[in-house]
Amino acid sequence: MVTPDLINQMLTQAWPEAGMRCVEVNDSGAVASMEPPRSSYRPGGYIDGPTQFGVADAALWFAVHGAIGRVEPMALTSELSVRFLRPGVGERIFARAKIDRAGRRCVVGTITVWTEGNEDRPCATAQGTYVLPG
Repeated sequence: MVTPDLINQMLTQAWPEAGMRCVEVNDSGAVASMEPPRSSYRPGGYIDGPTQFGVADAALWFAVHGAIGRVEPMALTSELSVRFLRPGVGERIFARAKIDRAGRRCVVGTITVWTEGNEDRPCATAQGTYVLPG
């Protein structure tokens, strides 16, 4: 069974500078979080688009691990489309990925991105596909 601790351990070993953490994971989705570095803020205190994109991608990657039942570092983003809904303002950003379809070769999911205390007011939404190694 895949747990947040297993995913976070893999992240710490392989990409200690990533800054992303897995908060929740199960066979139907996952939640990622991060405290963006000061360099990720635009004037006005807005979390920049690349950071929002990154946390969305991480949440789907974590969800893939849960859907396939193992930590698979070589699951790769095939495509990811993000729509920015409103400015993301805050000290911590979250993304929840829900698995739409998990097949033998690819996993498709939908992601919602929000800042701490604003889960009911997402700043972005995304949909993406991950390809599994052969």
